[in-house]
Amino acid sequence: MMLSNTNFLAVFVAAIAAWLFGAVYYGALGKAWLAAQGRTREEMQAESAGKSGAAKAFPFVLSFVAEIVMATMMSGVLFHMGQYSLRFGAISGALLWFGFVLTTIATNNAYPGRKAMLTVIDAGHWLGVLVIIGAIIGGFGR
Repeated sequence: MMLSNTNFLAVFVAAIAAWLFGAVYYGALGKAWLAAQGRTREEMQAESAGKSGAAKAFPFVLSFVAEIVMATMMSGVLFHMGQYSLRFGAISGALLWFGFVLTTIATNNAYPGRKAMLTVIDAGHWLGVLVIIGAIIGGFGR
């Protein structure tokens, strides 16, 4: 894949949409996500109290950068497949999620014995992200 074949407007729009999806998703599932980690909101606030603004913002910035990388790679996958459509992009996102993301999250959570619900919640987020990114990149085309 050459970056000259990348639709950077599509990449940026896809990353923004995916990031906003994550904000809504974890906003709705925040309590369940904390419970799946065995933590409380008070514990999270106490940990965060001593952090700088930059340290607090870092995970949000990192997730946006990760979504830009994912959207760029999705553009490359669709380019190499020679298929651009909203449907093809969404299906590609779901298949890539199933083959790479779900398997990685499930494995990483199994070794330390994390609750299955944490895997369900986090994997569900990344499924949404990849389907959204794929649909937008596919819908924009080259």
